[in-house]
Amino acid sequence: MLELNLPKYAYRVRQNSDKLSIFDPIRKRFVVLTPEEWVRQHFLNFLNIHLSYPASRTSVETGLKYNSLSKRSDIMVLSDDLKPLVLVECKAPSVAIDESTVRQLAMYNSVCEARLLVVTNGMVTYACLCKQSPDQFETVKEIPDYASLKLMLE
Repeated sequence: MLELNLPKYAYRVRQNSDKLSIFDPIRKRFVVLTPEEWVRQHFLNFLNIHLSYPASRTSVETGLKYNSLSKRSDIMVLSDDLKPLVLVECKAPSVAIDESTVRQLAMYNSVCEARLLVVTNGMVTYACLCKQSPDQFETVKEIPDYASLKLMLE
């Protein structure tokens, strides 16, 4: 698989018949290793291990309702009061991060109202902090660690 601009880690992969799978520590099972999943697992490791976001409040592919449509967020981290805190949209490394990707993340956030929004393809990562309302935000150069984000939002 492609080397990403995210920290390396000791992932677990296995062969299942004709498909390769990677272990997802959040879902506690092996999942098919697609290019997007490769990015998702690296980003989960980055959030949980390197930035100290609690794995116990991290979910993967959480179902959302947007109007009458059922959607799935890639990664969501809940706050101490169990409200959406971080929302991450992962794309395969070959997928450009463009306006449509950002729009997709904004659409998901209109439902859950997370405070930190992140979009990544593993090569490029963009993040913004939502202010008082979901449509007021400020771009952040670096994704803050969990303790710093909590301080920023106080």
